[in-house]
Amino acid sequence: MEEKKSAVIILQDGTVFEGKAIGYIGTTTGEIAFNTGMTGYQEVFTDPSYFGQILIMNTVHIGNYGVNDLDVESDGIKISGLVTKKFSEVYSRPNADGSLEDVLIKNKTVGISDIDTRALVRHIRSKGAMNAIISSEDISHEDLKKQLSLVPSMEGLELSSHVATTEPFESKNDDSKYKVALLDFGVKQNIIRCLVDRGCHVKVFPLNTSLQEINQFNPDGYMLSNGPGDPSSMPTSISIVKEIVEQNKPVFGICLGHQILALSQGLTTRKMFNGHRGINHPILNLKTGKGEITSQNHGFVVSEESISNNPQIAVTHKHLNDDTIAGIEIIGKPIFSVQYHPEASAGPHDSRYLFDQFIDNLKLHKA
Repeated sequence: MEEKKSAVIILQDGTVFEGKAIGYIGTTTGEIAFNTGMTGYQEVFTDPSYFGQILIMNTVHIGNYGVNDLDVESDGIKISGLVTKKFSEVYSRPNADGSLEDVLIKNKTVGISDIDTRALVRHIRSKGAMNAIISSEDISHEDLKKQLSLVPSMEGLELSSHVATTEPFESKNDDSKYKVALLDFGVKQNIIRCLVDRGCHVKVFPLNTSLQEINQFNPDGYMLSNGPGDPSSMPTSISIVKEIVEQNKPVFGICLGHQILALSQGLTTRKMFNGHRGINHPILNLKTGKGEITSQNHGFVVSEESISNNPQIAVTHKHLNDDTIAGIEIIGKPIFSVQYHPEASAGPHDSRYLFDQFIDNLKLHKA
């Protein structure tokens, strides 16, 4: 096998790790983050919520089961770069359509392997989120650091417009009963599938579509999707969601959609020291007292202090690792949202009931 080209990753605080190049030969930048999931790397890499992030996979072996066209969550790889301990260019999955290496190259995704990812993750856990640069080109460390110094912070960065649809499109079955308008901030395809499977005719709209245009579809309810970036940098979307809420129709928000819903109601969001990214995060449903194991990917959360000052908002779910807000509802309205991913692709299906809860609200609204 041909000798791999050398690569380097440099963090914003000057920390350097040297390894081997994987994927596309080039240079890339972004906020560095880590995912603790043991499976589902293809779903993770194609999740639009990861746009702008260099991702460390805590699982040692990546690429070993190849890729399958059925496992994509968008039109391509969305991570800015990949960091892994061991990378496999060969795969053993019988129904794989190809290798991860070929997909990385096709999508011009730069990566690095053969580094101590455990040491890197421990460093980030103690120092917090920061930007990083990966390069497999012949560029000096000094020049790479200069490039890195020009990369903007994730805080205050609007990224949804880079991954959201620019034209409306629809998905439905012949027997669809409910019309759902989905505001696209960077939607995962499995969210649309979960709605269609439950009898919804889904029309996906660009993120800043006016309410007047959305309502020409005459929806029974609204879905606010996941997506990347800082929600507070999206004033137009926040304003549109505020108008949606005032109609008193059913609304369901996921991840970034949850945060935008909160901001539309006068709450605030904050950047986390380290985000939640993985498929084994424990959540407590405060209404039922039941626990859920969930799939998560976010670097911002709704502020606990802002909720305590808003009597119209009830907290419905909390993250059991750090007690952060994981779900809210607007009291007296069929409107709720969660910080995590109930569609869970990849991940457990403990929270799929939230789609059923949304359907129940649509039924009541149509009755």
